[in-house]
Parts: sequence; structure tokens; C-alpha cells
Amino acid sequence: MSESDPVGQAELNVAETIGQLMQFWGFKRPMGRMWTLLYLSPDPLGAAELGERLRMSAGAVSMTINELLKWGAIRRTWRPGERRDYFECEVSIWKLVRRVLHERELTLVREAKERLAGALGTIEAGAVTTEASEVLAFKRSRMETLRNLAGVGEMLLGAIDAGEAIDPSVLQAVVAAGAVEPNREDP
Repeated sequence: MSESDPVGQAELNVAETIGQLMQFWGFKRPMGRMWTLLYLSPDPLGAAELGERLRMSAGAVSMTINELLKWGAIRRTWRPGERRDYFECEVSIWKLVRRVLHERELTLVREAKERLAGALGTIEAGAVTTEASEVLAFKRSRMETLRNLAGVGEMLLGAIDAGEAIDPSVLQAVVAAGAVEPNREDP
């Protein structure tokens, strides 16, 4: 692609933008860039072509492809009569988002909820006896708030993952309980 190719430049700008978004969400920027090129391509692309267009080394292309395959963001395909692999992307962005929510965020929130419950169990069992009772009650209350918030997060992410409607009254109850501050503008 030459500097005078405005469509190619626009495509690379979009790839860089999506790469930055992916990086913000905790993925590597090249993953978003490569997925975008495949998303914008009407035909599957080979690793060499992806590397050339993104100016990536063969090793970096290989690692990025493997990560995208692991997440189900791309899949291998072939062309009759050719020996090399080609790649096409998963075009359902919602499917990709749900997979990330399920495999990363939902797992993390569930683990946090379990750890918070374990800490509360330790306090309830009296294993922590060096604290004054009012300090212990304060810590227990704060831990319960965090555990409840993690439970709400688990419920919300689970509903999104399952494609279910989200009941806004649950969020209103969290705000009413003081677990989070409502977003208010100062006058």
C-alpha cells in the first residue's frame, strides 16, 4: 500500500483506532488492528499479507493470529489448490463481546465475590480477634457491601452473557444501599 492510497490509509486509521480500543480493554493493540483488517476485507487474508499491511514481523503476526484464534475472533480457512492458511474474522461483534464478558469479566467478578465471602467467613468465625468489636463491625459492613456489589456485577454480567433483560431496579437498590454514589453534576 502506498502513501497515495487514501482507502488503504483510511483502513489503517480504522485498524489503529480499533487497536487502541482493544488495548484499553486489556488486549494487545495488534490484535485489534489485525481483526479490523480482516473485518474490512471481503476475502480471507494470509499471514504474509496481514504482516505486510500492518508492518509486523512474521513472529508478531504468528503470535497475534494465535491469540485471535484462542479468543474465537478469527478462524482459519483455506483456498482450493493453495497450501497456506488464510484467515477470516468473526463478524458478530456481540458474540465477541459476550465471550470476553463470559471468560474474563464474569470469571473475575465471581472470583472476587468468593474471596470476599471467604474473608467475611474468617471474620464471622472469630479468627480475627485482635480488632476492637466496633472496628471489626465496620470492616464486616464494608466487606459485605463489596461482596454485594460483586454479586450485582455477577448478576448483570450473567444477564448480558445470557442475552437477558437487565432489571434497572437492581441498580437502583445498589445506589439506595449506598454501595455506589449516583452520578450527579455539581450545581
